[in-house]
Amino acid sequence: MIDCYSIIARASTFVTMERMFLERYVLLVIMMAGMAFAENAPPLSLAEEKEDFIRVESLEKKKFLQTAVIQYEKGGVQVDLIGAVHIADEGYYKELNKRFDDYEVLLFEMVGGESIKKWAKMSKKKRQENVSALALAYEGMAKMLDLGLQHHEIDYFKPHFVHADLTHQEFTRMQNERNETIFGYAVKAQRENEKRNVKQPSSWKLMVAMLAKKPNSIKRELMESLAMGDENMGHLSGESVIIDDRNAKCLEVLEKQVKAGKKHFGIFYGAAHFPAMTKSLVELGYEKKKTVWLNAWEVDLEK
Repeated sequence: MIDCYSIIARASTFVTMERMFLERYVLLVIMMAGMAFAENAPPLSLAEEKEDFIRVESLEKKKFLQTAVIQYEKGGVQVDLIGAVHIADEGYYKELNKRFDDYEVLLFEMVGGESIKKWAKMSKKKRQENVSALALAYEGMAKMLDLGLQHHEIDYFKPHFVHADLTHQEFTRMQNERNETIFGYAVKAQRENEKRNVKQPSSWKLMVAMLAKKPNSIKRELMESLAMGDENMGHLSGESVIIDDRNAKCLEVLEKQVKAGKKHFGIFYGAAHFPAMTKSLVELGYEKKKTVWLNAWEVDLEK
């Protein structure tokens, strides 16, 4: 039998966990949906078309969180937009590593990624000393969800990988100029979700799943919200360092590589970056050719 003190203690634990989880959840949507999906709709004209780069696909006994690889072409230059989920099944990252070998140049996102070569030469102990608070949050989420981590599973040290993001110095300077912070941007995105009545996961179900240590149940609750991540972030486009300034830097690097004679590109970025980036590519004359979907999360509904 549970006495009253145990009930009070458990209730206190739930309140604390709810506050902690909601804070993590807001950041998680930013980080994963892009930092990292949608229902079929009638076809639209190219000018009106709304792309989905992340979605949920349901079967009778399984549910999948999927990211898109969407191919664009212009004058013999092929650009594949590869939507990233920063925490996913290890098999998803293995598939991406194989695909990346097919590109002449793979442009990747990573604020501060200009130091990736130095990182490769560091000892494991030295790397741990340089892990950021954000990286630690990712690791905690990955462990809770029984998933792999992008920065652990993707081989960023291949010679054809080219950094196409802001440096730490550029990112910090631009955020200061805009009076922007990651948490502030996350809160802004959450308010936009509430204003647009975007369905939120049940914090009660999430807490129960967390306490019961049921990764499948947690992922099932998070999927739908993450699936809307690219669209939700798109509503904040045009006013942020996190999306717009980083996109501009990526396309600047792409243009330099095209001028250098390269023809076959992959752009590996958080899915939330791609609504705005797609618009920019179309304005530059690129045309969509095809879409391939990859399974990032697989949830067994019978468990």
